[in-house]
Amino acid sequence: MKKIFYIFCAISFISLTSCEEVVTIDLDNAPAKLVIDASINWEKGTSGNGQTIKLSTTTGFYSNIIPSVSNATVFITNSATTVFNFIEEVPNTGQYICNNFVPVIGESYVLTVNYAGQTYIASEKMIPVPEISSVEQRNDAGFSGEDIEVKFFFQDNGLENNSYLSRYSTPVNAFPQFDAFDDRFEQGNQMFGLFSSEDLKAGDTIAYTLHGISTPYFNYMRILLGIAGTNGGSPFQTPPAIVRGNIINQNDEKNYCFGYFRLCEVVKTQYVVQ
Repeated sequence: MKKIFYIFCAISFISLTSCEEVVTIDLDNAPAKLVIDASINWEKGTSGNGQTIKLSTTTGFYSNIIPSVSNATVFITNSATTVFNFIEEVPNTGQYICNNFVPVIGESYVLTVNYAGQTYIASEKMIPVPEISSVEQRNDAGFSGEDIEVKFFFQDNGLENNSYLSRYSTPVNAFPQFDAFDDRFEQGNQMFGLFSSEDLKAGDTIAYTLHGISTPYFNYMRILLGIAGTNGGSPFQTPPAIVRGNIINQNDEKNYCFGYFRLCEVVKTQYVVQ
């Protein structure tokens, strides 16, 4: 029995020490693709006139630099054919800014991006969002009963089908956490966004943003969030796939871009954990 124990310890030691070795895999780089981050967010209580669209390209897996895209023509047109031009005010940043955009709930908009002889177009509507009505905290959540759970409540509009995107920024996560959901089973009811963690503590601030989103964008985000790791890293999960947005290359559909054109009314709040 002692011999078996010693052998087990030796194998465990070898396994643990071997995990410390960093392995770099030589990966082939695919041709760079245009990435269009066209998220038009209209915060409640503001004019929404100032908006930014970001252009970049894909890059190698090990690269820490996101290549920006300059010399593009970017504009949005509404149903009255009013044109809102987005200008790269600071060269070589890939950030195209408009200071006179006019957001209107339910209005239809068309995005046009001309770059490197290619024209990319997408259409979408501005989607409303309800107010956040209340926030509740409990300190005995989770399987262990030791998680802190915070709920952000809002009233769903029962006269229409709605989809939502929640964004949580907290001290316990290096990056914001997102959740996409709809009112399929909660039509007209009070709904909530929920954040829970055993690492939260009193005094931590949760920055919460609720977006009203379209059904196509909801479906897009559900796929992205699934690929991003909701399967928990299982070896049997579905392999990552190319997820295309609603922006179409008018010259050559095979020369596709990444990104999504969305228009959302958003509401924000901050909650300090008690």
